[in-house]
Amino acid sequence: MIDERALLESQTLRSSVLERTDVLDKVKTLSLLPDGLHVTTAMVAAYFEVGLEAVKSLVKDHRTELEASGYHLLTGEELRFFKNLSGTQSRTRSLALFPRRAVLNVAMLLRDSEVARQVRVYLLDMEHLARTQPVDNPSSREDGTSLDHRIDRRISHILGKSVLPLFNALIESSGEQRRELVELRADIENVERRLCLHHRRLSAVEGGTSTGRAAVTLPTMTWQALERHVAGLLSRDGCTEVVIRRVRDDRGVDVTARTADGRCVAVRCASRAGRAFLPGADMRKFTGAVRTVDRVDVALFVTTCAFSREAQAIAGLTGVVPVDRAALQTWSAGERLDALR
Repeated sequence: MIDERALLESQTLRSSVLERTDVLDKVKTLSLLPDGLHVTTAMVAAYFEVGLEAVKSLVKDHRTELEASGYHLLTGEELRFFKNLSGTQSRTRSLALFPRRAVLNVAMLLRDSEVARQVRVYLLDMEHLARTQPVDNPSSREDGTSLDHRIDRRISHILGKSVLPLFNALIESSGEQRRELVELRADIENVERRLCLHHRRLSAVEGGTSTGRAAVTLPTMTWQALERHVAGLLSRDGCTEVVIRRVRDDRGVDVTARTADGRCVAVRCASRAGRAFLPGADMRKFTGAVRTVDRVDVALFVTTCAFSREAQAIAGLTGVVPVDRAALQTWSAGERLDALR
């Protein structure tokens, strides 16, 4: 297994495991703001059992990286909007917010915290187990899975389950070359994604596969067809316990699933044929629905149109991942969503 100190040295390695936010609660319970998605600087300091200045100094030194993982400083109208949306009570003129990804990012940067060290060790233990699972290479399938799908999964298995574990072993035993090996491993993961996408595009051109047809018909899909399509994409990308919720009062959550590393996924599917933009009210309803579902780690809002500026702002403030028509077509073509990696 990679030494936990490697996380302190390599931003590429930190970025590769940012989605495994469930490790935070496995080490220690993380208290959240009333919106159920964010924590403040003081709450981060309390979680890691360090002083407030230690966290502020860390943010100052690594602000760009933390902003990429979701850290955001709210002021003015944006701060007032967040207070109204989340019910947060604060008289400050600015408010720094950390989503779970940013808190995990802090754990991989904070040197003088025993809690942060435990998070790093636990995180790499999980990563090691995920990378060293045996390759599943069935010779045939009886469930009607297409040849294209089997080839895509085979590519993923060869690179993700065989080649990458070798790099993990090299990184673990390396000294001066650790940074180069970590970066090379990220390049191989990118090759894996591009191979899958390229193969699916070729299949669509040569024979008009179901994936190719989906990309064409997305704008006119019914809501039932969109739910089934998204459920299929989640299953394709390794999610388990994929359920299309048939309860009438579903409070805006249409599909639930669990990622391969155990994160809970909640999805809203909105088919909006003939509409250019999805309004902010739809996004606001979904953010409220997410808070009623136990332990949602990844919230996706999938639509067949674009998102309005208000809807995008609400998604950014609440941690929802917006998937518009263009992103859905790319996902359908074989490119996995970053949020599900």
